[in-house]
Amino acid sequence: MKKYGFGVDIGGTTIKMSLFEMTGHMLDKWEIPTNTQNHGSSILDDVAAVIEGRLVQEGISKDDVEGIGIGVPGPVVQDSVVTGCVNLGWERVDVAKELGEKTGLLVRVGNDANVAALGEMWQGGGKGYKNVIMVTLGTGVGGGIIMDGHIINGSNGAGGEIGHIFVDENETETCGCGKRGCLEQYASATGIVRLAKRALAADERESSLRGMEKISAKTVVDAAKAGDTIALEVVEKMGKLLGTALANAASIVDPEVFVIGGGVSKAGTIITEVIRKYYIERAFTSCRNADFALAELGNDAGVYGCVYLLLSNS
Repeated sequence: MKKYGFGVDIGGTTIKMSLFEMTGHMLDKWEIPTNTQNHGSSILDDVAAVIEGRLVQEGISKDDVEGIGIGVPGPVVQDSVVTGCVNLGWERVDVAKELGEKTGLLVRVGNDANVAALGEMWQGGGKGYKNVIMVTLGTGVGGGIIMDGHIINGSNGAGGEIGHIFVDENETETCGCGKRGCLEQYASATGIVRLAKRALAADERESSLRGMEKISAKTVVDAAKAGDTIALEVVEKMGKLLGTALANAASIVDPEVFVIGGGVSKAGTIITEVIRKYYIERAFTSCRNADFALAELGNDAGVYGCVYLLLSNS
């Protein structure tokens, strides 16, 4: 194993980049804008140029670099090929081949949610485990499944799409994926707000949420912590649906731990405990002892996971 590695987490607005020692120690991190013009044709050129510049700046020889791990916002197959990234303007791109040719370095590629799960397993909330399901509760619901230290990508690169587990046949509104009744419609930050607005419209009880100029997932959770009945019921419903979905997932892959991340996870134990309650109630007996942990790496989880790709050949 060589001494250094680069982690590159490509988002629709910014590209997060980090230089690591392969022991897991982050030496430096920085960001560059994501240029999505011309279908993102210059993105890999930009990444290559910055890495070349950083090597010169730090006086590091390519002979001492294990490679570059990259996370991308789309499905990945064969640890190399991105089959489509709407946010970047990409269709099918062999990222490993193209960036490898530009830099002369080994390149490994993973879906951004999956590499975040790898990062949390390696150096975050899932440290010490090898069988991890990570759930990211943000604007949407993302996920990543790690078994025996390796990403479960699936045949189409869609493994770990936990947010699109079907949970409600009575849903009338459409999810961003085009279906109705997806977990994302209830357990994401936007889903929690949606549940709260529905509850307020259907129930005349007093609530601190009434009259708020803008309801957010945070205001709902804060109201629940303060004992607001309607807010508590919203959190309970979210936890019930998410706990049930995770119990179903556990019956397939039997994880050691669920790592809960994303902005909603900042609410802390009020979220994890209600999820755990319904999980234990609904999980297959042999899976009930799975642990629950909060993510620890925040926005850096992706770059940690990108570097772990180089260690695991996931």
